[in-house]
Amino acid sequence: MRALLAHRDVRISLAGQVLSTLGDNALWIALGIWIKMLTGSSPAAGLSFFMFTAGSLVSPAGGLVVDRCRRRPALVALNLLAAVLLTPLLLVRGRGDIWLIYAVMFGYGVMAGVIGGAQTALTQAIVPRELLGEVNALSQTLLQGLRLVSPLIGAGLLTAVGARPLVLGDAATFVLCAGLMCLLAVREDRPERTTERMWSQLTGGVRHIAGVPVLRRLVAATALAIVGFGFSETVVFAVAGQGLHRAPSFVGVLDSAQGVGAIVAGVLAARLMRRLGEAAMVTLGLVVCGAGFALNAVPLTAVVLLGVALVGAGTPLIVVALLTVMQRRTPARLMGRVDTAVGVMISAPQTAAIGVGAALLSVVGFRALLAAMTVTLLAAAVYVRVGARDEVVDGEVVDGAGVGGAVAEGAGVGGAVVGGGVADGAGADGVVAGAVGPGGGIL
Repeated sequence: MRALLAHRDVRISLAGQVLSTLGDNALWIALGIWIKMLTGSSPAAGLSFFMFTAGSLVSPAGGLVVDRCRRRPALVALNLLAAVLLTPLLLVRGRGDIWLIYAVMFGYGVMAGVIGGAQTALTQAIVPRELLGEVNALSQTLLQGLRLVSPLIGAGLLTAVGARPLVLGDAATFVLCAGLMCLLAVREDRPERTTERMWSQLTGGVRHIAGVPVLRRLVAATALAIVGFGFSETVVFAVAGQGLHRAPSFVGVLDSAQGVGAIVAGVLAARLMRRLGEAAMVTLGLVVCGAGFALNAVPLTAVVLLGVALVGAGTPLIVVALLTVMQRRTPARLMGRVDTAVGVMISAPQTAAIGVGAALLSVVGFRALLAAMTVTLLAAAVYVRVGARDEVVDGEVVDGAGVGGAVAEGAGVGGAVVGGGVADGAGADGVVAGAVGPGGGIL
C-alpha cells in the first residue's frame, strides 16, 4: 500500500474518485426521496433509478469516444459536462417538473458509465502493472466506506437545506474532480487512427471479452451471479419484516452490516489475490456471497447480520479480481469499450432480476428466493472453478503487447485465435475460436 500511495498520480486519481462518488451517491438517494416528496408515489420515486440504469445501457457508445481520446483531458471534459448536466434540476418546482429529474437521471446514467470507463482506462495508464490489484482493492474499500455515509448525507441535506443546494454541491464535486484531473502528470500518446468500420468499433469491447478466455469466463460467472444480487434488492425488505419481524427501517442496519463486511474484505482483497490468483478469488467471493444469502433465511438477527456482512465481503472480492483481470488483459486502445461493455452486461440482468424478484416474492416467498440466490451464486463459483482447471492461460495483455498466449497488438477485436492467443494482424473479421458471449452481468 505504501508503494502504491507513493505515486502522486494515484493519490490524485483516488481523491477524484472519492470526491465524485460522495456527491453522486448522496444525490442519487436524494433525488428518489425528492420525487417521493413531490408526488407521494413510491413507484414514481423508483422510476428515477430505472432511468439511471436505462442511461447506462447506452454508455458503450461513450466508451468508443473514450478510446478515441487521451483519457486525462477526456475526464476533465466529461466531469465538466456532468456538472452542466445537473443544472436542469434547479428548474424543478413541483410535481409537473419531475420529468426533468428523470431526464437528468438518464443522462447521469450515460455519464456514469462513460466516466467510469475513462477512469478505468486512466488507472491502467498511471498505475504500474504489479500494483493494479492494490489500487482496485483500495478503491473498493474507499467506495464501500462511502456507501455507509453518503445516503445519510444525501437524505440529511435534502431535509435540512432542500434539493437545490444539494444539486449545486454535487455539481461542485464534478468541477473539483475536473480540476484534480488537470493536476495529473501522466503522459499519454494520441490514439492511432483506425480503418475499422463503425459497427466493428462499437462492438469491440464485447468481442474482446469473448476472445479472451479468462476474461470471458469471469464476466460470464459474474453475470450469472448478478441475478442473485438483483433478487436481493427486494428480498432484503422481506428478510427484515417477515423473517426478523422488524420495522422497514431495520433495512438500514442491514445495509450498514453489509458495508462493514465490504470494507473489511476490501482491505484484505489485494493480499488474497496475490495468494490465490484472480480466478480463485472470484470463486471465493461467489461462495462467500452464496453462504451469506443462505444465512439470511435464518430467523435470528445475529445470523442475518452475519449473512449480510458475508454478502458485503464477497462483493469486493469479485469486483477487484474482475477489474484487475480486465485491466491486465485488455490493450489500452480498447479499455474504455471493454469497461462500458461489462457495465451493460451487469446493468441489464440486474434490472431484470429486480423486477422478477419483486414479482416472485409474493408467489414463492422470500426463503425460496434466498435458496435460488444461493444456488445461483454457487453454480457461478463452480463454473469459474471448473473453467480455471480446464484452461491454461500463459500470458496477459498490456497495451496490446502479447506475452505468452496473450492478445497481440493489431489483432483487431475478434481476431483469429492461435495457440491460446490472438494472431497479430488477424483483423476485425477474423474468427474467435470457442468464443462464447457472456450470459449476463454483475458489479
